[in-house]
Amino acid sequence: MKFPYSSKKWLTLSIAAVMATSIGVGAVASESGTAAPASQTQGSQQNDKATTAATADNSKADANKTDATKADTAATEDKAAANGTADAKAADAKNTSPSGTTGTTNASDSTSAAEQMTLAKAIEQAMQTNSKIQTARLEAKTADINQSLAYDSAADMRGLLDRSLEASKQKYIGTKQADLTKKLNQLAVKVTENQVKLGVQQAYYNLLHAQADLELKKQSLNRAQTQLKVAKAAFDVGTKAKTDILQAEMGVAGAQAALAAAENTLEINGMKFNEIIGVDVNKKWKLTPENKQIAAPAMNLQQAQEQALKQRHEIVQKEGELELANTTVNVLEDWSMQATYNGRIAKNNVEKAKLAIEEQNRQIKTEVAEAYLNLNAARVAIDFRKKAMEAAAESYRLTNLRFENGLATTLEVIQAEEELAEKENQHLEAIRNYNLAVVNFENALGVNK
Repeated sequence: MKFPYSSKKWLTLSIAAVMATSIGVGAVASESGTAAPASQTQGSQQNDKATTAATADNSKADANKTDATKADTAATEDKAAANGTADAKAADAKNTSPSGTTGTTNASDSTSAAEQMTLAKAIEQAMQTNSKIQTARLEAKTADINQSLAYDSAADMRGLLDRSLEASKQKYIGTKQADLTKKLNQLAVKVTENQVKLGVQQAYYNLLHAQADLELKKQSLNRAQTQLKVAKAAFDVGTKAKTDILQAEMGVAGAQAALAAAENTLEINGMKFNEIIGVDVNKKWKLTPENKQIAAPAMNLQQAQEQALKQRHEIVQKEGELELANTTVNVLEDWSMQATYNGRIAKNNVEKAKLAIEEQNRQIKTEVAEAYLNLNAARVAIDFRKKAMEAAAESYRLTNLRFENGLATTLEVIQAEEELAEKENQHLEAIRNYNLAVVNFENALGVNK
């Protein structure tokens, strides 16, 4: 058989074809835009077919490789997605854990909401953590220290000026002054504690009222929503007009607005309560009802005023100030210094202390009278508001019955429901006012509870 090329050249062409098949020289030449050599373009058709077949095999292998790469990439993405889901679940679990920060408010609130709080516990908490009480106690301690320093300095001066028996007497009077000052400082702390205690009780009942008012607003919204369902059902069967639905929707919107306002009031009162007892303002509580509905006071107004003058810390404090002023005058008498400027000032301080006692007496009598009268009025108001609420409830029931029989409009039902909601709120407010009236009366008497 005779070949068109010499054996040497044929061997060269065969080696070139094998190398082209191995490294894809055709593809490289195509991508780079370089023309094939002239010797290769003159190659045999058989070598071109072999090259083409080899190139196709390589392309197929590359495609298979690409598919495998895509499969690996998809598997990697699925794994990453799975890891991301797991991370997200872990993050969610972390956010809902009690130790979280930003994402834990709701969980923390729900946990805190289950914590019970009584009035006695609230007062006890305030006695420990209220800032005004803590400040008053620190100021009393500081005043005691300053008094001791002033006494020691005066004693040293007297020791330098006079070592007679008279100096010993002055030392005794100075000690008495120091004791009286310390007693006054303690009374000042007691007065502050009583003021804070009154504030805690008022905040407690305000928060209790806000919680109960929120429940009433929810009941009112439920009634309005029920009426809307009834109006829609009647409209669907052709017994009511479209205006009945619109009026019912207006009632629902009004109830929703009242509910939103009640929620805001509850949040504000909760923060005020937490502030006065000295804890985190965002802490939630489940308050125990503390109704103080008691019998009328056995004493009359004059007896109540007399009892208050004996028990109120303010009176004891003013009497102590008078005693301290008299002690200072006695010191100056012993030193024969009443005619001096210091002596005249000391006498003026005694008169001022007497006037302060008289003023305090009048103020306490006025406070007791006001608290006594408010208590009696609040007790009567509870009975009246209760009867008004019962009448409104019966009116609402009858209006609903008339509506079911086609004798009343949706607007009349809505108006009856609004009247009932108002009377419920007034009765609830009357209970709150009575509890506050009892608290104020006890505070005016100087009762420590």
